[in-house]
Amino acid sequence: MSSEKPEVKNEKTTEKTANVASSIATKRKQKISAVAVGSLLLLMVGMAGGIALNQAMQPTATPSFTARSDGNTTATKEEQSIASIAEKVGPSVVSIVTETRSESFFGTSSGQAAGTGIIVSKNGYVMTNNHVLANATKAAVIDSDGTRYNDVTVIGRDPSNDVAFLKINADTSFTAAELGNSSSVRIGQQVVAIGNALGQYSNTVTSGIISGTGRPITASSGSGSAESLTDLLQTDASINPGNSGGPLVNMAGQIIGINTAIVEDANGIGFAIPVNATKGILAGVLENGKVSRAFLGVSYLTVTPEVAREYNLSAKTGAYIHGGNGANPIPAGSPAEKAGLKEYDIITKINNEAVGVAGGLSSILGEYRPGDKVSVTYLRDGKEATTTVTLGTYKAS
Repeated sequence: MSSEKPEVKNEKTTEKTANVASSIATKRKQKISAVAVGSLLLLMVGMAGGIALNQAMQPTATPSFTARSDGNTTATKEEQSIASIAEKVGPSVVSIVTETRSESFFGTSSGQAAGTGIIVSKNGYVMTNNHVLANATKAAVIDSDGTRYNDVTVIGRDPSNDVAFLKINADTSFTAAELGNSSSVRIGQQVVAIGNALGQYSNTVTSGIISGTGRPITASSGSGSAESLTDLLQTDASINPGNSGGPLVNMAGQIIGINTAIVEDANGIGFAIPVNATKGILAGVLENGKVSRAFLGVSYLTVTPEVAREYNLSAKTGAYIHGGNGANPIPAGSPAEKAGLKEYDIITKINNEAVGVAGGLSSILGEYRPGDKVSVTYLRDGKEATTTVTLGTYKAS
């Protein structure tokens, strides 16, 4: 069962770090673990963009060698591309260090945690994962040059998308990252991940491909709490503890995802939030410095072959409005109710974006802001209809 506001139930504590997390005290075993470095545990939670396959992925008769004046040799166009991406995106990637305090049965404990962030404006707004700021009492940002900024404000959080925003308060012009279009991502396209690996190796660069799209996961903290995210990008680019909040980048150097989760007992299975799911919130942050999320007001099941068979649906993709266990999937007074949507409708398009093709319903709605009017195409009793919805406001904590 999915909704635009997945229920979040977790307790996030952090793993002790010294000198910006110079050592990891313990690494818990769990099915999905966080890539923020934290004091007793790692929590990895989660929720598609890109360019066509890089030419380097196509078979060639002979590699292309380019001599350089420093005596090094660039072996392939792929190597050149990744180096260029690191040079372009690196200045927009920062390390985030937090002082944390948590309560438990044994009392209050304090420590440090580390993660990664992406500079999204020249005046110092930074986007990261919500769980990077778990239990944080204070945050500092270290840029790619090693400059530390201690005057940092937490602007707000969206736990349902595991996204948060910071503001560096400094009279400095920062290098903002270029955002891509995650709705055009293709399985197999090449990507690069950048982040503060293990909380001590800032701007670590790894590469891989998009292994899958539209992945749902439930991320456990190992303490009985869990968070659910949907519509994530899956990649085999190495993502390590501390990479949380860092960028997943296409071969044009554009941000298409925010690294957020790993499967600890597997090789090369990591997840990133599609960047389009953050664009509506980001627009509001940049305009008025506040976090607010647009919502439609429905609970739904993502249409998959299994869901289509179980409920005898005619559609192969979309969002099936369904409450389950007798629950009302459309709350009274919600934008969806006002627009005439009903339980058992199948939402197939938001404006011209096909749900389940361009992205999941939650991700597509994430492109818009509260108050935006969108056209919703849906199926009811096998017949297609369209309605206009004025999106409401869900204020993240």
